[in-house]
Amino acid sequence: MSIVSTNVPYNSTLLSIEIYELLKAYPFLNMQIIGKSVLGKPIYVLKLGKGKKHVFYSASIHANEWITTPVLMKFIEDFCIAYTNNQNIYGYSAKNIFNNTSIYIMPMCNPDGVDLVTGNLSSNSLEYINARKIANDFPSILFPDGWKANINGVDLNLQFPALWEKAKEIKYAQGFNKPAPRDFVGFGPLTEPESLAIYNFTLSHNFYLILTYHSQGKVIYWKFQDYNPPRSLEIGRRLSEASGYSLEDTPINSSYAGLKDWFIQNYNKPGYTIEVGIDENPLPISQFDEIYNDNIGILVLSSIL
Repeated sequence: MSIVSTNVPYNSTLLSIEIYELLKAYPFLNMQIIGKSVLGKPIYVLKLGKGKKHVFYSASIHANEWITTPVLMKFIEDFCIAYTNNQNIYGYSAKNIFNNTSIYIMPMCNPDGVDLVTGNLSSNSLEYINARKIANDFPSILFPDGWKANINGVDLNLQFPALWEKAKEIKYAQGFNKPAPRDFVGFGPLTEPESLAIYNFTLSHNFYLILTYHSQGKVIYWKFQDYNPPRSLEIGRRLSEASGYSLEDTPINSSYAGLKDWFIQNYNKPGYTIEVGIDENPLPISQFDEIYNDNIGILVLSSIL
């Protein structure tokens, strides 16, 4: 009987329930809370493995891209099953991966935003009413389906100190110069508790590689500016082959102040934005099986390459 739900709109309540069920079922799984959202919801990190090589996967930094959360949760469960039964996952020994690599997974970076989009935040709540007020100034963006930001109206993936001023210049010119459902960079880098928690968590580890999960487009973005970290292109090509996703440079107007951008700039190590699925966000949960099958290779290979 599976623990992780893959056929319903995901939210922070379901995430908490399923994390604690996984911890009960698989005592070798490690969990920590590395911060809290604006509304005080926990930001979880789950750890698989005990190896010296450390990698970091994150999902749902954008609210309406919540389908990425069950992708990482399902991977955690499938890895745990394979490890328990001494089986392979995507053709590789789960035990060997566990012994050689430590995989840190943050399945939901933006719990407040996800709850807004998936209906887990009451429409009578003050937070929902405030979010609707923010959205009213941007009538071309559907509410709540078009919401990517945290509950303060700040786009968390435009909060990192990687040419943040350039991101501000671009987004302000596009009209996103105040709290918005998407594309507002904030009044400075790392002003939001969620982005600051991710930043501090990353600084406290020595990650070899990171994956940041988004939707949509079936594409892998691998570069930041002219940085070309060792093995970055080689690994990117392997991930592209495994998934069928194209490996591309980040579009110029989206190539600043993201988590992947900052990681590459700060460490000169491989970082990838994975854009799953295809259609308009939020993607329907009916796409889940296809998305997961496309990405299981990326998730396994990123831990061993």
